[in-house]
Amino acid sequence: MKTIPVLIAALVLTSGCASIDPMTARSEASNPPASSTIGLETPSPTRNGAPAADRQAILSMAGEFVVTFAFDETVPLTSDYEIKPPKRSGASEVVVVVEDSGERIVLQHLLLMGDGDVIKHWRQDWIWEADRRLEFVADQTWENVALPAGATQGVWTQCVYGVADAPRYCGTGDWNHRYGQATWTSDRSWRPLPRREYTTREDYNALNVENRHTITPTGWTHEQDNSKVVRDGAETVNVLVREFGFNHYRRTSEVDFTPAYEYWDETRNYWASVRAAWSRHFDDGGVRLATEVDGEDIIDGLFEGAEAVREGESGHQALIEPVFRDYVVPLGASVAGR
Repeated sequence: MKTIPVLIAALVLTSGCASIDPMTARSEASNPPASSTIGLETPSPTRNGAPAADRQAILSMAGEFVVTFAFDETVPLTSDYEIKPPKRSGASEVVVVVEDSGERIVLQHLLLMGDGDVIKHWRQDWIWEADRRLEFVADQTWENVALPAGATQGVWTQCVYGVADAPRYCGTGDWNHRYGQATWTSDRSWRPLPRREYTTREDYNALNVENRHTITPTGWTHEQDNSKVVRDGAETVNVLVREFGFNHYRRTSEVDFTPAYEYWDETRNYWASVRAAWSRHFDDGGVRLATEVDGEDIIDGLFEGAEAVREGESGHQALIEPVFRDYVVPLGASVAGR
């Protein structure tokens, strides 16, 4: 087994995903599906108020996939900016359904390396008519902010988290089913410097992004309309360039994802405890990460805890609490909903 830093470094090289942050719709406890349709729920009018068509679209992002990542800078917005070369990469991912309570669906991505090693990848949470969401407000800082009721009626909020379940970004929008394929489009929101550029860029520190997810006959796509921005706290100083991101998830039956399923079976309870620890901090107004922008101290600490669990250690809190004590600072409820 490679050390955690080596695995993370390998992921940076092989994945174009913006947050270091793929199976037919399947719960984490089920057997691998035999075809691309097994496991999808039979639509009902609603479940706890959420439209069945929306829920089926979200659940259909679970499955086994080969993924291609493409990022192209398109429009320079400062006079001296030079467009950077396009970025291309790929991966094999399985996406498992961690939670489906009707109005909340949690999907966990697991990345399978070419040598069979597994990295817990990014996570996406979908909440129907959410009343709050995390917003990236300054370097390494996210606030839990109240959403206006009129802005969330009949729509979903998607929140994305990195490999260690630290926050990345949230967006709110509705699913459009009018043209034969389901498409969800977010409002514009902020997110931190993407992992693919941690080691190569120091000229900007935030992305302003609109995301679009589309369910296709062969899988799904994630499009990103990005603007690379220099911010001072919550104030925009300069907008450098626009970028188009296109991540294409194609279903596959040609990759053996057994190591990914085994990893998740061994560690899912541990990662549930990690998610609960993050949630307690989010409920206290938000978080500031007391790390460098790469967040490696948190990633290393929590991934080492997962490996300890795989080797037989129990007592999740003893593995998790030191990482949060040293590197995660709760903002306090007084800032929430400002």
